[in-house]
Amino acid sequence: MKTVLVTGGAGFIGSNFVNYVVKKHPNYSVIIVDALTYAGSVDNIPKEFSAGDNPQRAFWYGNICNAELVLALVAEADVVVHFAAETHVTRSIYDNQQFFMTDVLGTHTIANAVLKNRHKVRRLIHISSSEVYGTAETPLMDEHHPLNPMSPYASAKCGADRLMYSYWATYKLPVVIVRPFNNYGQRQHLEKVVPRFITSAILGEPITVHGDGSAARDFLHVDDTCRALDMIIHADDRTVTGEVFNLASGVHRPVRDIGRDVIDAMEAADARIVYNGDRPGQVVRHSGDAGKIKRILGWEPSISWTEGLRSTIDWYRDNRDWWERQLWMRKIPITTSEGKVEFH
Repeated sequence: MKTVLVTGGAGFIGSNFVNYVVKKHPNYSVIIVDALTYAGSVDNIPKEFSAGDNPQRAFWYGNICNAELVLALVAEADVVVHFAAETHVTRSIYDNQQFFMTDVLGTHTIANAVLKNRHKVRRLIHISSSEVYGTAETPLMDEHHPLNPMSPYASAKCGADRLMYSYWATYKLPVVIVRPFNNYGQRQHLEKVVPRFITSAILGEPITVHGDGSAARDFLHVDDTCRALDMIIHADDRTVTGEVFNLASGVHRPVRDIGRDVIDAMEAADARIVYNGDRPGQVVRHSGDAGKIKRILGWEPSISWTEGLRSTIDWYRDNRDWWERQLWMRKIPITTSEGKVEFH
C-alpha cells in the first residue's frame, strides 16, 4: 500500500490524476492539498474526499507556501506528486506576482519538506511544463532543448523546474521532472483554449484566436498524462530518479486549426473564427519529443486527437452546470504586442 500526496489535486490535471489513482489503485491512500483558487474546485474530486469518513481519502484546504502544513502532510507520504501552480500564460502577463509565489516559493517549500522526510518519501514527481522551452528550435523538442521561457508563467515554471533538479543534484532527493505539453480534456478551466473554443461554440459565440492563429501547440489528452505519471510512480528507481521526461504527442497544431476542428466536430456550421491582437511573448511552435519515456517506460499516447476532442466536447455538453460558473473569468485585459489593450 502507498500513500500519495497530490498538491493542487483539485485543479485540472491534478484532479484527473486523483480520479485515475482512486479507480486504478483503490487500496492506496490519497491526500490532496489545494488552496482552491479560481481554477480549483472540490467538485473536481471524488465525493469521498470531502465526506471525511474514509481514512484513506483526505482533503486539506491550504497553500503550499505554508511550510508547517506541507511538512505535516509530506511526513505521511510515500510519493509526492506536485501539481500545485498558477498556470495561465495570459493571466501571468496581466498579474504575475502570484505565479512566482506559488510556482517557485511553493515548490521550494515542497522540496524542503521532502528533504526533511527523505527517509520516507521514495518519489517526488514535479509537474513542470513544455512552456519552459519557449519556441521550438528543432523539429521536435527533446529534454535537452534549451530553456527559453517567454512569459512570466513560463519563467516561474522554469525556476521551479531547475530548483527541483538542484535538490536531486545536491541532496539526491528522489526527484522526477515531468514536462507535459498542452493538456486538454474534462474539467479544464475555460481560460484554456480547447474548453474556451468548445463553450463558445455551445453558446453560439465567435471563437476568438490570438494573432493570425498560426501559433502551434502539441496537444495531449489528460488521461494519457495520468497514465504516464502512474508508470513513473511504479518504475524502478534506477530508471527515473533524477530524470526529466517530456509527455507529448509529437504533432503540433496551429490554434486556428484547433478552432476549425472544434467547429467541425460540433457541426457548428454557424460558428465563426475571429482574430484579435497577438499575445506578448507568444510561443511560435511547440512540438514535443517523447521518445525518452517511450524508450525507458514504454509510454506513448493512446488517445488520438479526434477521439480526445470528441470526448471532451461531450463532457462540456453534459456538464454545463460545472462550467457556466466560470464564464466571467474567460477573458483578461492585457496590452497586446501592438500596444493595444484587449480582452484575451
